[in-house]
Amino acid sequence: MEHFNDSLFLLINAPAHPSAAMLTAAHALASYLIWLYPAVLALGWLGTGENTRRPLLEAALAGIVGLVISWLIGLAWYHPRPFVIGLGHTFLHHAPDSSFPSDHLTFIWSVAFSLITNARSRGLGIILALVGLPVAWSRVYLGVHFPLDMAGAAIVGAVSACVCLAGRQTFVAAAYRVASAIHRQIFAPAIRRGWIK
Repeated sequence: MEHFNDSLFLLINAPAHPSAAMLTAAHALASYLIWLYPAVLALGWLGTGENTRRPLLEAALAGIVGLVISWLIGLAWYHPRPFVIGLGHTFLHHAPDSSFPSDHLTFIWSVAFSLITNARSRGLGIILALVGLPVAWSRVYLGVHFPLDMAGAAIVGAVSACVCLAGRQTFVAAAYRVASAIHRQIFAPAIRRGWIK
């Protein structure tokens, strides 16, 4: 399995002298596209009603659950990043912590898969899941992850979405009541003016 992982990494990883355009695109995908996900959740929460806010909050919770699971896996089993073992070429600075699974993709796919579990947000979830693919490519291309780190992130993302789906009527519902109460308190003037629902 490690040989397959290494071989696939070398197939995707950037050459020693990639074009400036490829590096710029890969850096943008690897470092900045992840911010689309909290932005979508926050703007969706502020601009929609209760029926849409519930799956958005559930997706945010799935993202948190996914990151916790990823952190625990990293604590239990250290897998070196490609640059730590001198494999391939690296074009993105990163701490030499455990590579498996990718935190970026764990968060992205936990959020996306959770949205897919709800009929109201399924279309958005599919789009966000597909947007995760170029992020996965870029982090392998730049030399900070192996391909199987991305497969691991997909598995953790699916597990996190399932955990929140199972808790939809319990801890997710309780979190929604708390979040709604805080929302009404903080945004009361804007709600009265009709700027926020």
